[in-house]
Amino acid sequence: MDVTLHLAQEPEADELLGRSPLAALVGMLLDQQVPMEWAFAGPHTIARRLNADDLDAHEIAAYDPDDFAALLSTKPAVHRYPGSMAKRIQQLCAYLVEHYEGDPTALWESAASGMDLLKRLNDLPGFGKQKSQIFLALLGKQLGVRPPGWREAAGAYGEQGAYRSVADITDPESLQRVRTHKQQLKAAAKTSTK
Repeated sequence: MDVTLHLAQEPEADELLGRSPLAALVGMLLDQQVPMEWAFAGPHTIARRLNADDLDAHEIAAYDPDDFAALLSTKPAVHRYPGSMAKRIQQLCAYLVEHYEGDPTALWESAASGMDLLKRLNDLPGFGKQKSQIFLALLGKQLGVRPPGWREAAGAYGEQGAYRSVADITDPESLQRVRTHKQQLKAAAKTSTK
């Protein structure tokens, strides 16, 4: 994995996301209840605060929970809810250590199909169906991870030419198209509840 992503909208943070499978997974985990750029800049902030150039699942899983929460809470905080997100990141890393020897690429390198990979992503702490499908689409569309049937397993997020999620953001224009799509969904949801 060594591509340029444009999710944090910060060159150093995006560079880390493009070369580090764990950073990409942690960014996806953080992508809730905060702006996307904030979430995907989080892995770079964590790595910097750990005095590292990458994230290591073994190190994070073994980190003292109170100290790790403090690391994420230091201003500027990594997330709107730094304490609960610190716990989720450690749970994710502990799961990766237990099931994949700490190597996130093992999730997809041995996946037999898109549905198999989707199941593996769904099994991750903090990943529900939608988050798993979006991450699967990101893997397929931008990171070259394409087990058979990956588009179908990713659902609407896997569609070619769609602008639904972080999987579709490759530049400022596509970022705006994704934002427009999400605004349209919110407007439609408001209209349907009236």
